[in-house]
Amino acid sequence: MSLADSVLAVNNDLPIRTAGPVHSGKVRSVYWLTEADSRRLIRDKGYDVPEDTPLAIMVISDRISAFDCIFHGEGDLQGIPGKGAALNAISNHWFKLFKDNGLADSHILDIPHPFVWIVQKARPIKVEAICRQYITGSMWRAYAKGERVFCGITLPEGLEKDQQLPELLITPSTKGILTGIPGVPAQDDVNISRADIEANYQAFGFEKPEDIDLYEKLLKEGFRVISAALAKLDQVFVDTKFEFGYVTDKQGNAKLIYMDEVGTPDSSRIWDGAAYREGKIVENSKEGFRQFLLQHFPDPDVLLNKDRMSEREALARDNALPLDAMMAVSRTYTGVAEKVTGNPIPLPANPKADIIKILRDEYDLIM
Repeated sequence: MSLADSVLAVNNDLPIRTAGPVHSGKVRSVYWLTEADSRRLIRDKGYDVPEDTPLAIMVISDRISAFDCIFHGEGDLQGIPGKGAALNAISNHWFKLFKDNGLADSHILDIPHPFVWIVQKARPIKVEAICRQYITGSMWRAYAKGERVFCGITLPEGLEKDQQLPELLITPSTKGILTGIPGVPAQDDVNISRADIEANYQAFGFEKPEDIDLYEKLLKEGFRVISAALAKLDQVFVDTKFEFGYVTDKQGNAKLIYMDEVGTPDSSRIWDGAAYREGKIVENSKEGFRQFLLQHFPDPDVLLNKDRMSEREALARDNALPLDAMMAVSRTYTGVAEKVTGNPIPLPANPKADIIKILRDEYDLIM
């Protein structure tokens, strides 16, 4: 089989028995199961959730998105070999570490295949929670232009690019378009402050005001757990995003959990420690791919300017990236995953066929 065959690019066409249409995002597709299949799996597999909990099959892909576009490579390479399995393996590792450290559960109930999670339905918090330990990226660009207040937090004068911040910062933004919140524009990904969340906690999806403290605790402690583990691998955990939601436990109580993915090269910046100590930045995350794109195309403003989105989409659609660039990204993702988990990342010859076989033979979910 060719390299292109080993990549799972299309992940929303699996013949899984579902209760409705498949929801497909930039990287993952979600198949909501029928009520009968959800109840059967909860009973037969012994999942620790109420018997009427809706379940979904979440299938990751090897697609790579950057600047809100999906990119592809030469040789009909529609994704990054090993990327999907690497992302799942990293998230699985951190979610387990969070649970071992007494922080919180995740939405994952079962891992049938390296590309697949069985998840429980959660009521999402409508906040993209970003933790920053270093000043870089968009925060540095704004700081360099004179901004000092970020999400209600005032930064000191005299910071330098890529410097460690005086303390771990939480800089939340809206997840989705929220309307009717005073002082918060009705658009996706708008920076907000803790004061905004406290004054409108229900609009942001919090069920109790005191859960804002719990959310911040889970953010900071989750960041520190990952940061400490990466430091042992001489990797610097720079910044990351977390997502949270509520589920109902077997006793009928609401509990806050981690969801989506966590601590991956897609959702975080990770730097090589040895290079950082020498004053150099070596990215072990998707930021390296973004920097490659900015250098690869002659007019980087297309990638940075939201007013040129149609040009950007054409750029991504019409340009196959060099194979060596795609494989360099593959090595970044699988390299981080193998460091973090201590295990090799499998590269199946035909991931779609493998997923269908497991979900048919072991879960009876294939039509």
